[in-house]
Amino acid sequence: MSPTSALWLALIVILLLVAGTIESLVHRRNLAKIPTRIHVNGTRGKSSVTRLIAAGLREAGLVVCAKTTGTAPRFILPDGRELPVYRPSEPNVIEQRRIVSAAAARDAQVLVIECMALTPELQALSEQKLIRATHAVITNARPDHLDRMGPAEADVAAALASVTPLAGKLYTAEQKHRSVLEHAARDRQTELVAVEAEEIARVSPAELAGFAYTEHPDNLALALRVCADFGVDRAMALRGMQKAKPDPGALREFAVESKGRRIIFVNAFAANDPVTTEQLWNMALERHPGSAARIALFNCRADRPDRSIRLARALPGWAPPHRVLVMGSATHLFAKTAIGAGLDPAKLEILDGLDESEVFERLIGSAEASALVMGMGNIGGDGLPLVRRFARRALFGSAT
Repeated sequence: MSPTSALWLALIVILLLVAGTIESLVHRRNLAKIPTRIHVNGTRGKSSVTRLIAAGLREAGLVVCAKTTGTAPRFILPDGRELPVYRPSEPNVIEQRRIVSAAAARDAQVLVIECMALTPELQALSEQKLIRATHAVITNARPDHLDRMGPAEADVAAALASVTPLAGKLYTAEQKHRSVLEHAARDRQTELVAVEAEEIARVSPAELAGFAYTEHPDNLALALRVCADFGVDRAMALRGMQKAKPDPGALREFAVESKGRRIIFVNAFAANDPVTTEQLWNMALERHPGSAARIALFNCRADRPDRSIRLARALPGWAPPHRVLVMGSATHLFAKTAIGAGLDPAKLEILDGLDESEVFERLIGSAEASALVMGMGNIGGDGLPLVRRFARRALFGSAT
């Protein structure tokens, strides 16, 4: 390398270092402008709990910004309006810097932000470098993303605990792996605030009925506990939560009438682990015991093979569906695993090559007089477009 080239290379390196230092200082200044930063993590319910906490605090008059990562990433403004989060390429945790900057520019008193990292290393980086939370929330620890956070369920809890703040507060409704979170809290000199089963049981059916979608008692109890610690009374927090917009992946039911047939479609695509998914399947069966057909619809993704395998292994042990439909990509992996685990092959139908419109027409054109269809597995791919088709049909009426 010539002396001139070496000089230019050195100058470029110096400029990059200076630019990185300036960017880091600006980010630290933005963080300092936001007095309360709540980092939300967990296997299930992160997006819902983020929205619930933000809505409850907003109802009390606090200036709150929020950001969800789940089904469709959204930046929620202090007045409750939502903006899509622009991503020029694949999701990257560095986008949290833009969110912090946007919240600081709006003079937010509180930022409620969902953790978007999966690996333990990135979760720790997200907390220690990007959010530096004053409060953290861990909804639960379930067997999902075991390829990145496992192999065991307790390892998932340890990975999620990476967002534990230093000398702050950590809230959780997790029961089974509480000891893992207690250890993390002691290590970070943070106060652990545990929502016990008795507190969850105090969430009444009337309170849950106030939501336009199906909210889970543990999510609601956890969000109410956080709001209570900020001095927001239960009635006020609930009022804000119940009128807030739900996440697109929230558990909802849509009733569709078509040619004298009634179809209940349950959107449980966002529940990806077998424990939660079976709970929701049982809940749907209890709500609709008179359905002539119980159809389990699984949306598979080639980039989530571990999820397909775990759900397929668990399926034969559930209350049996009449039919099992499999859509998406890498569907044969799910089918092979489910049959190997004991599923009757005669119940299985693989919808390879069908897009969401064709799957929709197949479902509403079935022969049964009434059907309960529950979508599971993945909201990504054709999952969300299929949900939107059912939502539109339920809203605007049935086809003739």
